Amino acid sequence: MTSLVSRYRKSCIVAIHLSSVALANYAAFWLRFDGDIPDWEMHLFVQMLPWLLLIRGLTFVPFRLYQGIWRYTSVWDLRNIVLGSVASTAGFYVVVRWMFGMVNYPLSVYVVDTVLLIIGLGGVRLARRLVSEFTHGRGKKRIIVYGAGDSGHRLVRELRDDPASRYDPIGFIDDDRAKTGQRIHGVPVLGTRRELTRIVASLSPNAILIATPSMDAVTIREIVESLEAYKVSIKIVPNWGRTLDGKVEANQIRNLSVEDLLARVPVGLNVAPLRGLIEGKRIMVTGAGGSIGSELCRQIAALNPKTIVLYERYENSLHAIATELAQCESSVQLQAMIGDITDEGRLDKVMQTHQPQILFHAAAHKHVPLMEFSPCEAVKNNIAGTRIVARAAERHQVERFIMISTDKAVNPSSVMGVTKRVAEMIIQEMSGRSRTCFVTVRFGNVLGSNGSVVPMFLQQIKNGGPVTVTHPEMRRYFMLIPEAVQLVLQAMVLAEPGALFVLEMGEQIKIVDLARNLIRLAGYVPGDEIPIRFTGLRPGEKLFEELIGPDEIMESSAVEKISRVRGRAMLAPEELSRRVSTIELMALMGESNGVLRELGGLVPAFRHDGNGGAREAARPRLSEQRVAR
Repeated sequence: MTSLVSRYRKSCIVAIHLSSVALANYAAFWLRFDGDIPDWEMHLFVQMLPWLLLIRGLTFVPFRLYQGIWRYTSVWDLRNIVLGSVASTAGFYVVVRWMFGMVNYPLSVYVVDTVLLIIGLGGVRLARRLVSEFTHGRGKKRIIVYGAGDSGHRLVRELRDDPASRYDPIGFIDDDRAKTGQRIHGVPVLGTRRELTRIVASLSPNAILIATPSMDAVTIREIVESLEAYKVSIKIVPNWGRTLDGKVEANQIRNLSVEDLLARVPVGLNVAPLRGLIEGKRIMVTGAGGSIGSELCRQIAALNPKTIVLYERYENSLHAIATELAQCESSVQLQAMIGDITDEGRLDKVMQTHQPQILFHAAAHKHVPLMEFSPCEAVKNNIAGTRIVARAAERHQVERFIMISTDKAVNPSSVMGVTKRVAEMIIQEMSGRSRTCFVTVRFGNVLGSNGSVVPMFLQQIKNGGPVTVTHPEMRRYFMLIPEAVQLVLQAMVLAEPGALFVLEMGEQIKIVDLARNLIRLAGYVPGDEIPIRFTGLRPGEKLFEELIGPDEIMESSAVEKISRVRGRAMLAPEELSRRVSTIELMALMGESNGVLRELGGLVPAFRHDGNGGAREAARPRLSEQRVAR
């Protein structure tokens, strides 16, 4: 039956319109004569009805009354009905009066007929829309929309109009108290955020949809935490600036992600100076297969360099990023090179062949607990490897050298941290006597990188728990991989010989809160369906991280959210070289205790118990982190 109607849909619509015309005209005569139509008037009705059907039927065509989908009836359709009815009435009046000369055709019938026809045609469409509205929510997820502003009302309208939508809006939440009790597209505004938990408990929706794209991450976290005890999913619409013409569409709705919970403003990156530095240049990236290295390659490739040399010792990760970049439509020459940063001969060969002008040094051992029990390997890679790459860059006249460092290099409590601090010292010392511009970039934990806590938590949640957290007070700075790479690239623009840049990363986030939010985003109730278990600090871990040391000063730079760090009285170059040589020699000989002892002598802030033990760091007070503005 449905297929038959679809096949003859246009004919059915024309028949309905013409039937409405005839019925409205008869009703007009019936009303004119109080239900008792005289024979001569009935004869007049029958005689002129074919002309009325012809005139109205033809007039409706330019007004597109036979087009459109009735369940989407709008003011635009009503306007066309009124104009089409009035225009056809005027045409019919001319035919009756001036073509046939029937002055006895009742004038009131023209008016009443037109009004009844408008009501009839509008009513038919409205009836179809009402049927659609009443059957809309069947089998769909009941959602509460957070945000009764422009984006909220547009989204609800589309959800209600779209028969393929999986969501049925049952109410709004809005922080504007004045909107409570009002209705938008028939959907009530139930209350403010303070009443959110009561409303969720009362209505038991399937999901909460955040339809305020400008909402900050702190507010989103508060909403997530307030709904922790309720098994309700949380969804969000994208930022208006990322959608075509600022329009939010139902198919753009997505699940809330951990990135939405970061209380950070993304770094604003001015692409023009970057493109000016990289376009047409030869670029080299060490550790190109890692989390930071691979994202560096992606963003650099978009700036149209002449060549990117991808230097990596792990063939699988190197093959993955090389294949990904090769599939992009670009004229960039890709050179995927297997090699170790501690292999001086291989580095010299690669640099001599490809002559890089800018080098990003992202290769490093970074897993804190593993390095605690392998200090000699950490020294070989993080210290010796950095020194070898830096000297090779100097020999081959690389213009700019940017090293990736970590917040764990500040007051280091781990082997990984102290080796990265020594690497910073090597780069700063070389900048004072080299034509190559050496720069260091220091930042905190990168969300989703290899070794990040997030993938581990997600796997534990997938396995049904428990989610393991080392300490209830463990806090960390967090940033996204693209943000970290933006910082690295911007540091290259700001490059000053020996400069050390950090990103102002906001407040540190409790790891246990991150774990609870991830459980909540997965659709489970933290502590109930998925337990959280504390395991104690691991070797080398701090409770809190720091971005600058007690003898360093943070200064503002030309780019918002990026600061330069000054301070630390440097050792004499000869003394630093002697000590680094001693540490590297001990590492080659496998003397772990000697390596730890020498590292402690070179970086006095570093303390180690010799058995992979951690030293808990006190939380730095803001007053202790001196800031110069």
